[in-house]
Amino acid sequence: MEVSVNAVKFKPTSALLEFIDKKVKKVETLLPQAIKADVTLKVDKDHDVCNKVADVRVVIAGDDLFASKQCDTFEEAVDQCVDALKKQVDKLKDKWHK
Repeated sequence: MEVSVNAVKFKPTSALLEFIDKKVKKVETLLPQAIKADVTLKVDKDHDVCNKVADVRVVIAGDDLFASKQCDTFEEAVDQCVDALKKQVDKLKDKWHK
């Protein structure tokens, strides 16, 4: 699965990019049908705490899974997005097996 990262108005570190790639690819282990994942990172308000926003969209044939979280760090936001996507994968698999 291809993972693309779009950072709005900043350049992410290579460590952050590696973290995102590793975390988001965990969804592929649960859902081999995943074609690609698009991750968007942005800072909501510079002066606010808990201002890092991560949006993750996983594209599969016929459906898209999407999660958006706002946290203190991008790593935490991506981690929570992946957790939310895992729940969506479980629901999708239940739907497919009915």
